[in-house]
Amino acid sequence: MMDYRIKDIGLADFGRMEIEIAETEMPGLMALREEYGSAQPLTGARIAGSLHMTIQTAVLIETLTALGAEVRWASCNIFSTQDHAAAAIAKAGIPVFAVKGETLEEYWDYADRIFQFEDGANLILDDGGDATMYILVGSRVESGETALIENPQSEEEEYFFAQIRKRLASDPGWFTAQRDKIRGVSEETTTGVHRLYQLVEKGLLPFPAINVNDSVTKSKFDNKYGCKESLVDGIRRATDVMMAGKVAVVCGYGDVGK
Repeated sequence: MMDYRIKDIGLADFGRMEIEIAETEMPGLMALREEYGSAQPLTGARIAGSLHMTIQTAVLIETLTALGAEVRWASCNIFSTQDHAAAAIAKAGIPVFAVKGETLEEYWDYADRIFQFEDGANLILDDGGDATMYILVGSRVESGETALIENPQSEEEEYFFAQIRKRLASDPGWFTAQRDKIRGVSEETTTGVHRLYQLVEKGLLPFPAINVNDSVTKSKFDNKYGCKESLVDGIRRATDVMMAGKVAVVCGYGDVGK
């Protein structure tokens, strides 16, 4: 049985070519492979990844596996997947569940699939907190807090709660078992970090969490410089319009918005 959900496996060769190009621009990850590949320091790690399934993420995924980890991956956004990147990862034999333009129902189904290791995941690599919240909300419902999934406040919550109910019906106790196996989570974004801090304040975070978002390399390099480049490049590619002289409104005044 094919352990992946992607748009087209035929895109794998194109994805592989772009991955090889990206590797030349990601010396940090490549250096980790060279220095620690033989030691296999991540042996025993079963990582459930919820992060934009792009070419650059593919380099990260293959670095994790090169260091000994088992990985299952989904995108953290229904629109951010690069289908050729997902195809290349699937062809390499790594379980990946990501399609550009996937529905919300598919999104939460894929979030469930990244935890389907034989012995369960023991680490979460998260972006936005959805994978973490899926396990934690589900386990709280199993412990009796059924009101948590009774009144969805948005379309996304409707599908989120529906997936939790689906898993509860098919495998009672699954969420609690998954939660108890997880040794920690890393969180990349401001949104996800805020959700984690809220859990800490309420005493509801049962495992350690690493705040990647506020690390020096993320906050001082990616937020300040990477997002500037990506935003301008994305607008130019999408609109094919010259930006010089245009009036722009930036919504938000965090590290990126500034």
